[in-house]
Amino acid sequence: MKTAPEMIVLLDAEAESREALRTTLEGAGYAVSAFATAPEALEAARREGVDLFMLDAGISAPGAREVLAEMSESAATTGTRVILLASAGAEGRAAGIDYGAHDAISRPWEARELLARVRAQMRERRATAELREKMKIAEEGQQIAHTAFEALAVTEKMASDATVLSRRLKIGVIAVFVAVGVMAGIYLLFVRSAQKQNAHVNSVIARLEGGLGRTQDLVARARKARQEQPVDATATPDKEALQKQADDLKAKMANADAAQVSALQQQLADTNARLKRVEQAGDSVQNLIPLDLRSVCLLHVSVAFREQQSGQTLRYAGLNSKGDPLQDSDGNPLLTTSGRGPEVKVDVFGTGFLAGANGRIITNRHVAEPWWKNDELNDITSQGFQAEISNIRAYFPGDPRAFAAEIQQISQDADLATMRVDIQDLKRPVLTIDPEKTSAVAGDRIVVMGYATGLDAILARADEDTLDQIVKKSDGDVAQVLSELAQRSLIRPLITQGHIGDVLPDKLVFDAQTTSGGSGGPVFNQQGKVIGVTFAILKGFGGSNFGIPIRFSQPLLQK
Repeated sequence: MKTAPEMIVLLDAEAESREALRTTLEGAGYAVSAFATAPEALEAARREGVDLFMLDAGISAPGAREVLAEMSESAATTGTRVILLASAGAEGRAAGIDYGAHDAISRPWEARELLARVRAQMRERRATAELREKMKIAEEGQQIAHTAFEALAVTEKMASDATVLSRRLKIGVIAVFVAVGVMAGIYLLFVRSAQKQNAHVNSVIARLEGGLGRTQDLVARARKARQEQPVDATATPDKEALQKQADDLKAKMANADAAQVSALQQQLADTNARLKRVEQAGDSVQNLIPLDLRSVCLLHVSVAFREQQSGQTLRYAGLNSKGDPLQDSDGNPLLTTSGRGPEVKVDVFGTGFLAGANGRIITNRHVAEPWWKNDELNDITSQGFQAEISNIRAYFPGDPRAFAAEIQQISQDADLATMRVDIQDLKRPVLTIDPEKTSAVAGDRIVVMGYATGLDAILARADEDTLDQIVKKSDGDVAQVLSELAQRSLIRPLITQGHIGDVLPDKLVFDAQTTSGGSGGPVFNQQGKVIGVTFAILKGFGGSNFGIPIRFSQPLLQK
């Protein structure tokens, strides 16, 4: 596993040019030491074990030739690559390569081309280093074999004095030789496997992070989520349509003949009955929302990774000037299990709700243990790392604090878990649960609360000015973003309504909109009682979502 970024020593006498090169290279994840004079640069290269040396041909020709000569000579043993920045077009580039540079690029340089050439030289250096390592291993193997043969020769000499003893020693030495060969083969396989493993872990971590902490990504996703917000449960489009239908029927009755009036009256009566039910349902939702949403919290779960063999946590090798993790030439973060870099953490969002005294909340198991049935997190586990909870924070609507939470019970029968939140002096009502099998009936209207799409949807509620202020003030740090949102009372659950489509032995099927982040949210019936817990993680808002009947939580709450 790479434990440090690749090192570049830069030699450029002009301060402005030198700083522009340093900024470009550091922005690509490289560690850069920049110098104005050749002696300083050469001393740094000798001391730091540089991967790539870049120099400006604008330095006096003798000095440039001396630098090129020394660096090209050291490249034979250290593998250091040399790039020349030429200012005389093709002629200057050709001269630089003749003097020993591995590549040359003309000024004024273009950032993309420069970085592409740097990456190409770094790949060449890594390939050369790998070949040297293989040769070293082969030489060590030859030395071991030579030692074994010498031991065999000594054994044969001893055999002239003791035939029986000789025979046994020969067998033992041959066995040792074979064992050494096997061990060398295993070592080679291990090296290759470790390289593939580390590259794979880097790639998975990059996918899981998804750029969550990057300012521009937070803003872009918030704007997208703003366009995709579900219809609020307090809106009643059905009511408006039914009212218009009733008015149209009344208008038709005014001009209808006697034969048509009877049929129109029946249609009007049916329409008015449906309108009354919609109004009653709307009143129920309006009465339910103000009280119960305050007991539905956003859960922010941070997942860290610990190497099973060493017990060390997975860390970033370092951060660049922008605060982003240093990256290798393939764009993946540089990771290590040593050093003092920040720990690698993956942020997971879910929903919980108060269901017992002293801050007892219900959520999903896959929120409390994000690696449960999660292919990507399990992929890291299979590479020798164990996912573990770093911390859990709960945010309740209307309160600016982040409350510490810990897992209490995990269900072995359903996707459910309970946590205990240190709610301190917070006063929130415990939601009423209806655990009866008859509490959910197909066709009944329901209300669902949850933090669907997590942080993105919460940021989407802020106007552009507030969004910019939050992201800039927090510098993209997730915990700071959440703190800023809580201070502004912007953390509150999305509320959608729909109907139960089907009731199965172990799940409820409903059409109230939800998606990931809404997992663990309560499903209410029209009496304001919780009858289920949302558990489906769907891409986008769907028409068929799933909840676990609340009765499956009873064994957890009784412990």
